Amino acid sequence: MPGSHKVPVVSENLQQLRAGVDALPEPPAVMEPYLEKVRKRAADVTDDDVEALLEAGVSDDEIFEQTVAVAIREGLRRFDAAARAIG
Repeated sequence: MPGSHKVPVVSENLQQLRAGVDALPEPPAVMEPYLEKVRKRAADVTDDDVEALLEAGVSDDEIFEQTVAVAIREGLRRFDAAARAIG
C-alpha cells in the first residue's frame, strides 16, 4: 500500500532528531535564563539577549546550537504530549 511506511519513517526520524540534540554538550550556566525564554516565550527573545550572551563569552556557534536544540526539545516535548493525549 503506498505510503504505509510513513509512521516508521517518522518515528525513525524523530529518534535521530532526539539523539542529535541529546549529543550536544550541556549549555553554559549563563545561558539558562536565555534558554528558558526560548522555551517559554521565544517571540520575546531580542538582540539584546543574544548580545548579553556574546558579552559573557558565549560564541555565536554555541548560541545557535543551543537555541536550535532547546527549540527542538520543546517541540518534541509538545509532540509527545499530543501523542499521549491522542493515545
